[in-house]
Amino acid sequence: MRITRVLSALAITLTVACASVPRGPGATRFDVLITNARIVDGTGNPWYRGSVATIGDQIAYVGPSLPGLTARRVIDANGQVVAPGFVDMLGHSEFSILRGPHAVSKVTQGITSEITGEVHSAWPNVALGEQPDPKYPWQSLGGYFAYLEKNGTAINLGTYVGTSSVRQAVMGDVTRHPTDAEMKQMGALIDSAMRDGAVGLGTGLIYLPSTFFSTEELIALTRYVTPYKGGYAAHIRNEGNGLADAVRETIQIAAGAGTWAEIRHLKARSLPLMQQAVALIDSARAAGIDITADQYPYIASATGLAAMLNTWVQEGGSDSLVMRLKDPAVRARLKTELGQDSASGIRSAAKTMINDVVADSLKKYEGMLLTDAGKLRGQDAYDAAFDILIADKGRTGAIYFSFNEDALRLAMKQPWVSVGQDAGALSPDSTGKFTEREHPRAFGTFPRILGRYVRQDSVITLEFAVRKMTSLALQRVGINNRGLLKPGMFADITVFDPNTVIDRSTYENPAQLATGVSYVLVNGVPVVDNGQVTAALPGRALRGPGYSSKP
Repeated sequence: MRITRVLSALAITLTVACASVPRGPGATRFDVLITNARIVDGTGNPWYRGSVATIGDQIAYVGPSLPGLTARRVIDANGQVVAPGFVDMLGHSEFSILRGPHAVSKVTQGITSEITGEVHSAWPNVALGEQPDPKYPWQSLGGYFAYLEKNGTAINLGTYVGTSSVRQAVMGDVTRHPTDAEMKQMGALIDSAMRDGAVGLGTGLIYLPSTFFSTEELIALTRYVTPYKGGYAAHIRNEGNGLADAVRETIQIAAGAGTWAEIRHLKARSLPLMQQAVALIDSARAAGIDITADQYPYIASATGLAAMLNTWVQEGGSDSLVMRLKDPAVRARLKTELGQDSASGIRSAAKTMINDVVADSLKKYEGMLLTDAGKLRGQDAYDAAFDILIADKGRTGAIYFSFNEDALRLAMKQPWVSVGQDAGALSPDSTGKFTEREHPRAFGTFPRILGRYVRQDSVITLEFAVRKMTSLALQRVGINNRGLLKPGMFADITVFDPNTVIDRSTYENPAQLATGVSYVLVNGVPVVDNGQVTAALPGRALRGPGYSSKP
């Protein structure tokens, strides 16, 4: 996959069809016509051969490749799959896309839309009563959406409103439960975000300060999104042996708030744990509780290295964390706690990789397991982790190899599981290099499913995979004018070769773009054209169904 230089304007050589307009002078001439295609329309129905055409930002024709169809631009798909644009159900691009609007790591996977806002969200972004950060001048979610569209973006972006953002806006980083007055203040912020188009309430219950919310408090906050047809999306409290209880809590919140729920990046450390989780979700759905999930196709997760430590040592932020890690008594207690979990792989040093650091002096540890870092430093692996966190002021990123492949495949087969890569959009710098070191999921999630789990291993069918990546995702968040190849839908379209599409990113060398995606259209405009990323920025804000309620 080659990347074009950023151009001052999108330059495309137009190929005009010479055939006459069918059925007389009243026939339509299209803007883009994709012919000789294997159409996978996003419904899950079997593929068929035909053509897809657009006028402006909408799909105007899907059907047989009639000989008289004509367009300003004709793309011969040459037997490749034409599908709706892929939807990343768990992104973190709300700020990165402002810095790198071309979203190269996303569009080269065929992604045309993202839903973000897992824990934090673009708004609220300041404490109440304070002046906005000049880098982020918006004062509402609607203001953020306007800023995004003015700045320009290659993909469409929607968002949840994050519980950590609303909590910090009202309460700061305190660890106590909110008062009734503070709950009402948070509710007012959530209500404002929903009126501006948020798709629901997002939370990460292993992250401070959201971890301090009780189940009852989360139900009360989620009730603010219910009138706007919003839902509750959670990185659940436990993905280890407590997985079943964490799933039960999510079901309880959905039922208590009277709305739908989405479990973020569903995964398990063993097949029996996943079987139990799937059974709980199926049972809830049979009882009329609308709960779904998303996943990424990797057995390793990624977050901060500090996340391996229990909550008590993380309280108060990075400065407090660093201070505690310097205390020998604290270190001794932590090593005992970590050792108790290491046998099950939950926080094993042998399964934890240092992925990215901020301090230049620590760069040599990137891509190294904690056990190897400890040997290099002449330390116990956990002591090495503590000292690296101290030197990096708590900002070190890590990858945890602790999940089960059979469990991953079982989740992938479920009809209620969509796809979310849990990574923000990345674009190269002026030299063509990616400066951020990420988990491979940032570059390869969607092609990996199509290449490995569809083509190579036949875990799921092509049509089933595309449905997960498109209509299922957008249906979940109440956006019903995208996600299908159907006249009248917005023209988000991906063209890929089912025989070659594959991820190339690895844990050791993650910044490698996927291959096999040849064309990507966002709102009818190519952002990938014959394998090359263009300079176009046709993306838009995606507003949830509650936006129509705004006066």
